[in-house]
Order: sequence, then C-alpha cells, then structure tokens
Amino acid sequence: MAGKLQRDTILPAESTPVIDIPGGDLLYAAAGFLVWEKGIDLLARVGEDYPQSWLEDFSRAGMDTTGVKILPESLDLRKFLAYDNLGEIIYSNPISLFVNRGLPFPKFLSGYQTPNKLEVYQEGVDKTSPRPGEIPPGDRKFKLAHLCKMDFASATRFVSTFRELGVPYLSVDPSGDWMQIENWAGITLLLNGLSAFLPSRESLTALFRKQTIDLVEMAEIVTSENCSVVAVKCGKEGQLVRDGKSYKSWKIPAYPVNVVDPTGAGAAFCGGFMAGLLQSKDPLQAALMGNISASICLEGSGINHILQVQPGLAQARLTSLKEEVRSL
Repeated sequence: MAGKLQRDTILPAESTPVIDIPGGDLLYAAAGFLVWEKGIDLLARVGEDYPQSWLEDFSRAGMDTTGVKILPESLDLRKFLAYDNLGEIIYSNPISLFVNRGLPFPKFLSGYQTPNKLEVYQEGVDKTSPRPGEIPPGDRKFKLAHLCKMDFASATRFVSTFRELGVPYLSVDPSGDWMQIENWAGITLLLNGLSAFLPSRESLTALFRKQTIDLVEMAEIVTSENCSVVAVKCGKEGQLVRDGKSYKSWKIPAYPVNVVDPTGAGAAFCGGFMAGLLQSKDPLQAALMGNISASICLEGSGINHILQVQPGLAQARLTSLKEEVRSL
C-alpha cells in the first residue's frame, strides 16, 4: 500500500481529545486490511523527526515498513481534525475550538495552519507523497497494491509502475482535489485496467458535476473505462458497488455501531475491500469486508483498537451484514 503517514490530533464531538497519535490514510487502510489478513507492505515518506518507536509498533502489528523512506530533514506531518455532533469535520481555528470546549491548547499544535475546506488542485508532486522509485529493491511479487489519497502525478506514476510489475489487484482511493471534470482525460488513463476505484460520494459527484446526479450512472461510466469495480463510499449511508464485468450494482448499508471517531473509516474500508478482493475475487464480498473494517474503525480513535479486534467479531458482523445487501 502506498500513501501518507500523519501525526494526528483529533478533537471528537464528545469523547476526550487525542494528541499526536499515528495517523494518515495509509495507516488506516493497512489496519483495515489486517482485520482480515496477516501482513501488508507500507510505502510512505517521513522526516527524521517522525517517531521511530511508531515504525517499530507498525512492524510488530504486521506492517512491513521497509518501504517507509526516512528523509534527512524534518517534515511537518501534523493533521488536526475536529468533529461536530453529526460527525462532520469542523473547519475552524484549532485554538478557538479547544478554548470553546474549555480544554488547554496542546503545544504540539503550535504554529499549525488549518487547511481550507475546499481542496485546490495543484500540479506537481507533493513532497510528502512516496515515489515509485522508492519501492524496496528485490524480486518480490506484490499480490496487490492500493494507492491511498495522494497528488495526481504520484498516483498516475504508481499505477504505471504497478502495472509494469504485473500486480494482479490494483486499486485507487482518489484525492478530492483532482476529481474534477477538467481532469477527465487523465483520469480515464488512470482508470484503464484498475481492479477497483474507491472514491467518496463527494469526490465522485464533483467529477460529474452538471452531468448527472445519479450515483449508479456515475459508477457505470467509470467502469466503462475498463475499470473492473467501483465502490462509492457514502458515509453513514454505506456504499454503492458497481461490478463492471457482471453489470450488477448493489447498495450496502453501513454496519450499525456507536460512532466514537470517524477518522480513517473511509481508508479502513479500502483496506478491508482489498483483503476481500484478494481472498474471494468477488467485488460484493470485498465491499462487505471493507464495510466491516470501517465499522470497527468508527468505534475508537487511532488504529490500535482496529488491530486489537476480538477474533470472530469481524466474521460475525460480515455474516449479519450480508442479509442487508440490496440489488439496484
């Protein structure tokens, strides 16, 4: 799996805030995968200031960190996330949010700049994105590859590289900043030959703005670009899945849980999905397993509770959820 590692500070709507914990879509995707499988490779970039003890923890959890490149400099990988009672991200000054809740402002966030709500597409390569040339040398054969959110240039290069390596299962979780109709020509090249495209509903509707509001139609168009499966992440409403080979579509409701923290749930879905695709080669089964990984993620903050899930819990939830699938 390729993507970004972060240092998260999370201010949930009700529970206690967590300061400077391991985060990033790559980590949550890996954890979602490990709900069902035993090992996964990480491809990422960090600075020399990234805690070495975290990388050691990842290794003990079943993540191969050989592909995590440590740059000889500091990288600001901080990410602050605050949520309202509906689970929506609050885009506001971190200081005011802590003050309003009567909480001390953490020194770890000193000088932190809150990103704008609207992502802006920028050409070029993000310094924090991994590089295909940083894949560890050797004759290892990857069983699968999943690209977490990253800049478009890096995503397209990784897709080309993994195709050349003959990776049998290849998926992409697109970044919302480049899911725009103006980029359609480049996106179709990326889609060609993908095993799975795993966008959020927000990013997919942005791509098709003013063309259609029908999610099924959007998914049909994407699969027509020689993309085997599209699984649209719809938050509290679950997922919409389109199989481009059988021309079937399904709606899967979100598995009901007590939501503590929504951070990383979409990425955890992607990890569970790829584990399911690897095991079953069935897109519906894969989406169901992704759904369950996301449900486990929602029940706490950080990845530790995902990695420590009780044996049998995921399978029991999977059996229950299968009864709720609806064909479209």
